[in-house]
Amino acid sequence: MRQAPAGPRAVRSDTDATLNDYFCPCPRGLEQALVVEVESAGATAARALAGGVECRGPLETGYRINLHSRLASRVLLRVARGSYRSEDDLYKLAAVQPWESWFDHSRTLRVDTTAIRSPLTSLNFATLRIKDAIVDRLRDRTGDRPSIDTVRPDVRVALFLQEGNALLYLDLSGEPLFKRGWRADREAKGEAPLKENLAAGLLALANWDPATPLMDLFCGAGTIVIEAAQIACNRPPGLQRRFGIENLSIHQPAVWRKVQEAAENAMAAAGDSGGPRVLIGASDIDAQAVAMAQGNLKRAGLPPGMVQFGVCDATEARPLGPAPGVIVSNPPYNERVPIDTQTWRDFGATLRTGFSGWRALLLSSDRRLPGQLGLRERRKTPLFNGQIECRLFEFEMRNRQ
Repeated sequence: MRQAPAGPRAVRSDTDATLNDYFCPCPRGLEQALVVEVESAGATAARALAGGVECRGPLETGYRINLHSRLASRVLLRVARGSYRSEDDLYKLAAVQPWESWFDHSRTLRVDTTAIRSPLTSLNFATLRIKDAIVDRLRDRTGDRPSIDTVRPDVRVALFLQEGNALLYLDLSGEPLFKRGWRADREAKGEAPLKENLAAGLLALANWDPATPLMDLFCGAGTIVIEAAQIACNRPPGLQRRFGIENLSIHQPAVWRKVQEAAENAMAAAGDSGGPRVLIGASDIDAQAVAMAQGNLKRAGLPPGMVQFGVCDATEARPLGPAPGVIVSNPPYNERVPIDTQTWRDFGATLRTGFSGWRALLLSSDRRLPGQLGLRERRKTPLFNGQIECRLFEFEMRNRQ
């Protein structure tokens, strides 16, 4: 991004105008896939940056990304951009923004700050100055001030600091978009849950489509296969949840309903065509994990027959049918569940001999995985599972027929 001139300078995205500026963060490594996704939602000028995608579009595009994005973590509407040298500059930048036109004092507020190469010594103090500016502005303009709620706020404001350049955003998502609404309690998450948008990202990087058989041999909570089933049903991932924009004055219920109805019609059309013709299998050595995955599929509102579940050691797995397909799995990492070398060797042998013509994509933080499996990867893609640096290893099993 180009640096703004010295001194605080605000550039407002007017939600009544044709276009708004958005930033959609995502798990690192999925930026290019997210560009394709936001463009399919109608965004223009989409550009991949480290950790997300910036794009433009009317408010309707923001609604569409919120509802349909499988890869984004949030949809952020840019409201200001300016240069800064100190926390006081940040206060001045935030204080001139018309917060009262976006929400009133009855809404609870939270401010979050992220930074890359910021010269400021305390991000907490930077956050405090933004919060003070918003609260002071609303008190001066409305006679009252909003309360701060760091757990379940009505309104979230995001501050992003670069070296000398500050950007302010209104969060249109609220809760992160990977929270689809079906996995609300700990019992539904398992020991080491894969976030839903990363699971969807694995499927995108695998170039999977519902016409191809899919298996997850380490299914855990079932996140990968549930994402796949939603794709097969043309079911928007945000169908079961609310969004932060619904707490803002810029919310346009008629536009939102239009976006929802279009999604519902697309789902109905998929059902009228005979439903998804898809073959998805999920297995795990842990029977409790399989039962949890089955429950999660039901909570997600998907037909139980869409996924064939089974309790099975991955070293004894067999294909779902004669047609070759794709394995997409997140095997246990050595950080949390140690797996002995012989088990990896046996699993590699199972892939070579039992899955002729298949592709296998395995996410792991262990860069020795190909050697442990006795396989040579066709491709490896750097990804982050939370803070854990991983690789998505892709293997091709030669067709032995």
